Amino acid sequence: MTINWGNKLLIVFVLFAANICYMVYRCTKTNVDLVTAEYYKDELAYQQVIDGTTKANALSSPVTMQKKEKEIVMQFPAEMKNTAFTGTVYFYCASNQHNDRTIVINGNMQQAINAQLLAHGNYVVKINWQAGSAHYYHELPLTIL
Repeated sequence: MTINWGNKLLIVFVLFAANICYMVYRCTKTNVDLVTAEYYKDELAYQQVIDGTTKANALSSPVTMQKKEKEIVMQFPAEMKNTAFTGTVYFYCASNQHNDRTIVINGNMQQAINAQLLAHGNYVVKINWQAGSAHYYHELPLTIL
């Protein structure tokens, strides 16, 4: 049995239409997480991030993080020793927004964070703190295995 060219053309069009429908279905099932839900408001306040980064870079040493067995130890620069400071540590996971975590800084030079609060993956740690009238901001990469 041979198929004439009209039927071959019909089969090609049906397969093409099925492929397009499958691609539309896959696109609607793709998870698209924004970096932040309020990106416009955050963009307007981005000058604070730039100023905070400049001030943090002027310190004697950057904020450091060490991954230990069951905790992440964060060490602040020596200038913060006798200074009362407050702030937040935001663990941003680009691959899944449900893994994002925000932790309040307790004002100590060294702070231990329970590593079990974080899922496995790559994070950008955004440290935002204020000491007196000075605002500081620092970012670090972190991988949890």
